[in-house]
Amino acid sequence: MLSDNVKKGMQQAPARSLFHALGFTKEEMEKPMVGIVSSYNEIVPGHMNIDKITEAVKMGVAEAGGMPVVFPAIAVCDGIAMGHVGMKYSLVTRDLIADSTECMAIAHQFDALVMIPNCDKNVPGLLMAAARINVPTVFVSGGPMMAGHVDGRKRSLSSMFEAVGSYAAGTMTEDDVTNYEEHVCPTCGSCSGMYTANSMNCLTEAIGMGLRGNGTIPAVYSERLALAKRAGYTVMECLKKNIRPRDIITKESIINALTVDMALGCSTNTMLHLPAIAHEVGFDFDISYANPISEKTPNLCHLAPAGPTYMEDLNEAGGVYAVMKELADAELLNTDCMTVTGETIGENIKDAVNKNPEVIRPLDNPYSSTGGLAVLKGNLAPDGSVVKRSAVAKEMLVHDGPARVFDSEEDAIKAIKGGDIHEGDVVVIRYEGPKGGPGMREMLNPTSAIIGMGLGSTVALITDGRFSGASRGAAIGHVSPEAAVGGPIALVHEGDMIHIDIPNMELTLKVSDEELAKRKAEWKPKETNVTGYLKRYQALVTSGNRGAVLELPKA
Repeated sequence: MLSDNVKKGMQQAPARSLFHALGFTKEEMEKPMVGIVSSYNEIVPGHMNIDKITEAVKMGVAEAGGMPVVFPAIAVCDGIAMGHVGMKYSLVTRDLIADSTECMAIAHQFDALVMIPNCDKNVPGLLMAAARINVPTVFVSGGPMMAGHVDGRKRSLSSMFEAVGSYAAGTMTEDDVTNYEEHVCPTCGSCSGMYTANSMNCLTEAIGMGLRGNGTIPAVYSERLALAKRAGYTVMECLKKNIRPRDIITKESIINALTVDMALGCSTNTMLHLPAIAHEVGFDFDISYANPISEKTPNLCHLAPAGPTYMEDLNEAGGVYAVMKELADAELLNTDCMTVTGETIGENIKDAVNKNPEVIRPLDNPYSSTGGLAVLKGNLAPDGSVVKRSAVAKEMLVHDGPARVFDSEEDAIKAIKGGDIHEGDVVVIRYEGPKGGPGMREMLNPTSAIIGMGLGSTVALITDGRFSGASRGAAIGHVSPEAAVGGPIALVHEGDMIHIDIPNMELTLKVSDEELAKRKAEWKPKETNVTGYLKRYQALVTSGNRGAVLELPKA
C-alpha cells in the first residue's frame, strides 16, 4: 500500500505519532488510507449538503475495510461571482483545485480517493487531479437542485438572470423580480438546469469515473446518500482490483463524454474542461473534434435553459445511462471503456431504459440530427470558437449584422440595459479571455440581459470570454486567439459587418485581409494591472481553444 510509506517501519515512527495525535488506532493504521476530498462550504448552495455526503462516503469506506480521512477542496459559486471582479476568480480555481488536491494526496500517500465535488470548477479540477495522482478514485457529487416554481411554472437560475433583463426593459416590476428571487432556487444542490456543474457531473458518468445517477439524483433525495455509501464501497473494490483513473480516463472515454455532451446539450464550458482533462492523460484534444462528432450525434435533450425540462426530469426519465443506451444502440459510443464499477460502459448501461421520450427523445425523433455544440472558425476565430447551437433560436442560426464593440463586460451590459443595442446587432465583448480578463469571465449577465430585453431572436453576442451553462441565444464564446494576444477579435471596429453561419460552422469578419493587416500593425496590447494569483495565472494560461490549461512560457 502507498500509505505504508507513512505508516510502516521505524523510520515512520514520527509520522505514526502524528496519526496517534489524530486519534487513529493501530487497527485503523493497518487498513488502506482513503482520502475523502470534500468540497463542503457554507457559501455555495451546491456544496452546503456535502457534509452529509462526506459522512455517507466515510461510512461506506469504513464498512468496506478502509480508513477514511477527509480533506477539503475549495469552490466558487459562479452565480454569486457573476457580473463583477469576482468572476475573474472562477475558472482560475479549476487549476488551483487540481494542484492543491495533488499536493495533499501525494504528500500524505493516500492509497485511494473519493472526490466529492458539485459545482462548475470542482468537477473538472478534481478529474484533472485524479488523472495526475492516479490512485483508485471514485466521484460522487452533491447532486442537482430541484427546479423552482413561479406562478405554477418550473423555473431556475437562468430565469432569474433573465428577469433582471426584463425589469430593465420595463416588462417586469420589482415585485415580479422579487417573486422570482424567492422561488427559483428552492433547495440545496447545483442549479437545476443543464448548466456547467450538472453537465460535468453527467459527463463524469459518461467517462466512467462516477456511478449511475451521479449527475442526476437530486441533492435532497435520500438516494443521494445511498449513492455516496456505494461510492465508498466501490473505491475499495477499485483498490482491490487496482483500477486507476488512467485506466478509465482515456482518449476513447473522453470522446464518449463529448458524444454524450452532444446528446444532452451540455454547457459550452465542457469545451474548456474536456481538453484540460485530456491534457492530463497526454491526449491533445482539439476542440475541432466537436464538429464531426456533432454531425453524427443527435441532440436528444432540451433541458433548461434550452427547454422546459430540468435535472429532476432527466433523472426520472432514466438519467445519463438511458441517454447513453440510446447512443450505444446507434453504435455512437465505445462500449468497451472501463469504469469504476469494474465493468465496461456497455455492461453498465445494458439494462438502462428511456422512461420518458419527451425528456429523452428517441433516436428516431431527436430535437435535431446534430449535437448541442458547434465549433465555428473563420477569419474572426482562426483557432475556433464555441456555440451551444441547441439553445440558439432558428432565425439566428445564420445572421449578418454590424459589430457593436466593447472592451469589457461592464460596458456591454450598460449599453444593453440602456437600450443602445438594436435588432440585428452583433455585440462583441473582448479582452475577457483567459489572459485578457484575466480569468475568462462568464457572460451570463449580458446574454440574460439580451434575452430579457426581448432581443434573443435578433441579436448575437461574440466574445473571447465564455458563457455560463445558463446562457442561451446566439452566444459565441472562446474566440481564439483572444484579443489580449492580438487575435482578430482585437481588430474589429464599430460597425464592421460580421457573418455568422452556425450550420456551416463559420464566423467571418467582413473586412479585407489588407485592412486587417493594417489594423494589426497599428494594434497595441491593452494594459492590465493585476496582482497575486491572477498575475501568475495570466502568465501561464493558454488559449481557450486549448482548454485554458497552464503551461510554462516558452523560452
